[in-house]
Amino acid sequence: MIEIVRLALAEDIGSGDVTTNACVPADRQARGRFLAREPLVLAGTEILGQLYDSVALRKHDGDRCQDGDVIAEVAGAARQLLTYERTALNFLQRLSGVATVARRFVDAVAGTNCKILDTRKTTPGFRALEKAAAVAGGVTNHRMGLYDAILIKNNHISAAGGVRAAIEAARANSALPIEIEVRTRAELREALDHGAVHLLLDNLTPAEALDWIREIDGRAKVELSGRITLDTVRAYAETGADYVSSGTITHSARATDISFRLELV
Repeated sequence: MIEIVRLALAEDIGSGDVTTNACVPADRQARGRFLAREPLVLAGTEILGQLYDSVALRKHDGDRCQDGDVIAEVAGAARQLLTYERTALNFLQRLSGVATVARRFVDAVAGTNCKILDTRKTTPGFRALEKAAAVAGGVTNHRMGLYDAILIKNNHISAAGGVRAAIEAARANSALPIEIEVRTRAELREALDHGAVHLLLDNLTPAEALDWIREIDGRAKVELSGRITLDTVRAYAETGADYVSSGTITHSARATDISFRLELV
């Protein structure tokens, strides 16, 4: 069992499920169904295999579900099904919420050459699951953490002593891919002059982004970020940016409505 599931069960069950243990005979068997209660994009089904011995998936991660669709069926001891119900729902609802928002962003830029990226703005401890959910929604994962790519942001530039110093130090000390944020046109030109091939442009309007991208003229890949919403993401994608990243996909996703229905066998 993966550690995050173990922790979730321990948090909920504590010394024991007193309600279920008081009401339900230990030898009683049951089956249950997880049901979508609104349109959603599914994610998190791997958790069910961590919780139940008998799982039959009727939908899979990345599938669009409609109200009333059966997501999965589980079977086993009634006590186990009842005790694990809330933990299973918490994971499914949260992760499907991320996948659903991710799909909306992807759909919003359909027909452009822009890819949607997620960010590190994830729930502590849930990053791997939330990033998998973003992928289920069609988003491309950005770096998983601080360890797998170099992203030189404004504070790094200040601490390093400037754009050139930051780029040269990063190249000297690592073979990882390098992306650098530029805040002014002067920084943009300095980054390009020193061979930057992946630029982050933050908090620009679509019109400003279009102007900057015209100056870049294909010399570097461009990622746009900062206060980009579902209402505005299309305008940003149409600037010619290669990527748009949004923390909304993970930090502001609403849990979807999924229910569990049990019956005896």
